[in-house]
Amino acid sequence: MITLVFAHAENGVIGSDGKLPWHLPADLKRFKALTLGKPMIMGRKTFESFPAPLPGRRHILLTRDADWSAAGAEVAHTVEAALALAGGDVSVIGGAEVFRLFEDRADCAEVTTIWREYEGDAQFTLDAGRWQELAREDHAAEGERPAYSFFTLTPRR
Repeated sequence: MITLVFAHAENGVIGSDGKLPWHLPADLKRFKALTLGKPMIMGRKTFESFPAPLPGRRHILLTRDADWSAAGAEVAHTVEAALALAGGDVSVIGGAEVFRLFEDRADCAEVTTIWREYEGDAQFTLDAGRWQELAREDHAAEGERPAYSFFTLTPRR
């Protein structure tokens, strides 16, 4: 089972200078619940955006750099090698280029949409024609926090 796990703004932004352009505690809690105990496949920039490896999860890094290594990371140089390292149920957590590599192979997508536009240098949205909504949970704006929705999507077969 390959699950894409990501949050994006209404305009498709997923990151700005290696960070999330918003602070949404409910999304961080959901991310932890979805990924805890599972291997996660990510790109180097995503890994380097964490202050340290996230506890309770394996970090599989997909990189073209044959010399790259970091404590707490398992390195793969191809999609197939990353999946072989994962060995089963895996969360793909970014960035945009990695999501694009796995979109056609994914069995599910767990997406948070923040209903506000943000500035950013990384963007990703799923091909809407390829995915169908399985579940949705909407949350209204509150104070400075924008409205957001949690989606569970599956590919149209």
